[in-house]
Amino acid sequence: MEIQFVGATKDVTGSCHLVKVAGHKILLDCGLFQGRREDEARNRKPFPFNPGEIDAVVLSHAHIDHSGRIPLLVKAGFKGPIYTQKASRDLCRIMLKDSGYLHEKDAEWDNRKRERKGLSLVEPLYTVEDAQATMRQFKGIDYDIKKKILSGITLRFRDAGHILGSAIVELWLEENGVKRKIVFSGDLGNAGEPILRDPTMIDEADLVLMESTYGDRLHRSREATWEEIHEIASTIKNKSGNILIPAFAVGRSQGIIYTFGKNYLDWELDRWKVFLDSPMAIEATEVYVRHSDLYDEEAAELWRHAKEKPLLPNLRLTRTANQSMQLNKIHSGAIIIAGSGMCTGGRIRHHLKHNIWRSDCHVIIVGFQARGTTGRALVDGTDSIKLWGETIRVAAKIHTVGGLSAHADQAGLLKWYQNFKNRPPIVLVHGEEEAMGTMAEVLETKAGAKVTMAEAGMKIDLVNLKLPPS
Repeated sequence: MEIQFVGATKDVTGSCHLVKVAGHKILLDCGLFQGRREDEARNRKPFPFNPGEIDAVVLSHAHIDHSGRIPLLVKAGFKGPIYTQKASRDLCRIMLKDSGYLHEKDAEWDNRKRERKGLSLVEPLYTVEDAQATMRQFKGIDYDIKKKILSGITLRFRDAGHILGSAIVELWLEENGVKRKIVFSGDLGNAGEPILRDPTMIDEADLVLMESTYGDRLHRSREATWEEIHEIASTIKNKSGNILIPAFAVGRSQGIIYTFGKNYLDWELDRWKVFLDSPMAIEATEVYVRHSDLYDEEAAELWRHAKEKPLLPNLRLTRTANQSMQLNKIHSGAIIIAGSGMCTGGRIRHHLKHNIWRSDCHVIIVGFQARGTTGRALVDGTDSIKLWGETIRVAAKIHTVGGLSAHADQAGLLKWYQNFKNRPPIVLVHGEEEAMGTMAEVLETKAGAKVTMAEAGMKIDLVNLKLPPS
């Protein structure tokens, strides 16, 4: 009975952990590595286990850094079920298909250059067809339902409050009379996250795997964050220029639209034309609408009224590439929400190309920006960015609105852990090394926890539960 850490070890992408119990092997998540070129190159390396020997995948949520290598796992021989919350299954149908499409386009672009140089061609990591075939193995489970998925393994999903369908994973394991309970936080939401309920508190575990994305910082209060966005809109409402918001298609885009609708009159948003320029975000929004039973009380009430009157009357959905290109002709009065959230791909890059060199442009960063991404460079104050080989001057005003994060901050993580009555040992995952180290120190000093930081390949014997030193 053991657990091995494969991804999201001193990093925030590639979430993947291998659990072995009673002759079975299951994966907690199987996500893509994202960010720098060398990080993404890891996706093509063989898995450090035989995919054909994996009995099941337990998926915490739909974000690609948690789900994006599942089609590759299937291509490599995995034939078992993929268990996830029902809304996550519906979001994966959209996100994995889009991921497959992007891999096809990346290979196509790369092969044009390779062909001109006389080099051998490359295959996509996986295709749209691969992603669609993978969906046949998905099994949706509601929150709070205990399900025995294999002999010696029982599963339950609890609401993590991160994106729609995001789950904290509870696993009850049994082998040769030894019983253990593992709790995997997945990505924990920030309390007060728009639309969603706050993360579920768990009070018992033998071992906790907890994310640490923002383990080294505290978010601004929601009230201060809303006021900051209001001030940005108010400052430029009588001036020329556009506002660009790079946003993750799932979770962040829906939260922004909801927040804009909620504050439509107070923020005088009727002065703007608001565009959601992301086919995937539009599809994901439709999934959010279908699963309104998962909303918090405030959002559920607003949703009931929105059926009679649109929550954001000036919202325009731009599905086609042609519609998106038309936005580049607008030099003033547009708020454009587009992916990708870290500016590494998608339509936001086109809007940056047409706007970021303008001094009257404003860019609002509303989510985590990993090392090596264009979004991180903007946050760090770069004076130029490269898009399709062209160096473009950054003259726009960059606003980093940290209080909108969908991840719990240091205080939120500590509060969630402190609800465990028995103070179980904890392994930190899904965080850059500095954030992990700071979070480990806080947990040790304020909660008396035994903490280690996951290393790639690190194993823990779940019988004796002896943590390796960090």
